[in-house]
Amino acid sequence: MSNPNPVSTAAAPAVAAGATEACKTYGDGDSIVRALDNVTVNFDRARFTAIMGPSGSGKSTLMHCLAGLDRLSSGRVFIGDTYLDTLDDAKLTTLRRDLVGFVFQAFNLIPTLTAGENITLPMDLAGRKPDQSWVDHVVTTVGLADRLSHRPSELSGGQQQRVAVARALAGRPEIIFADEPTGNLDSRSGSEILQFMRAAVDELGQTIVMVTHDPTAAAWADRVVFLADGQIEDEMQDPTAEGVLDYMKNMGH
Repeated sequence: MSNPNPVSTAAAPAVAAGATEACKTYGDGDSIVRALDNVTVNFDRARFTAIMGPSGSGKSTLMHCLAGLDRLSSGRVFIGDTYLDTLDDAKLTTLRRDLVGFVFQAFNLIPTLTAGENITLPMDLAGRKPDQSWVDHVVTTVGLADRLSHRPSELSGGQQQRVAVARALAGRPEIIFADEPTGNLDSRSGSEILQFMRAAVDELGQTIVMVTHDPTAAAWADRVVFLADGQIEDEMQDPTAEGVLDYMKNMGH
């Protein structure tokens, strides 16, 4: 059977997720708000991408739509070779559980479970047996080997967020979405988390997309995508904190 679209298939393995002409509107008539206005963007596999922009630029909306937490008004988003708009809610839930890892600003840990139980929780809920050697590798990478029997209340904020990062990595997802993952941490803990996320990309081959407003955090990424008024304004490869800060200052917001 001939392939009707050979170009996109050849390029597909390198792209973990993306959006094509993505639009998201809220309200109607005169009060309509365009949170995303015709956004087309790809996120490469085994790369760390930061999404930045002023408040209200659409960065969280883009991430929520890419992750299947919210649906677009028009356009398409995909993870791997699956277009999310083709899935009903049940299939979308399964896709999120099996292919996506999440790290939020609030650590979202279950207080009654140990760190080790929190890490494997998504797989336990899915009835999937963890790949123990991979989980061990992740736990070592995030420096939690001696903390697995502790409950969240016995861990510092930085350690709790490390548990959340390990939980996101443990199921070997196609892609990890991180929403301001260092927002609740002091600068030392924050830089530890970013170091672990960087190691997850470099050493474990993970794909991470992070929404942040912090130029220092963005500098850990391979690439920064800048959003303004629901549109992609520009992007920067191999960013530095100074370069990102200068760009943000000149965005006119």
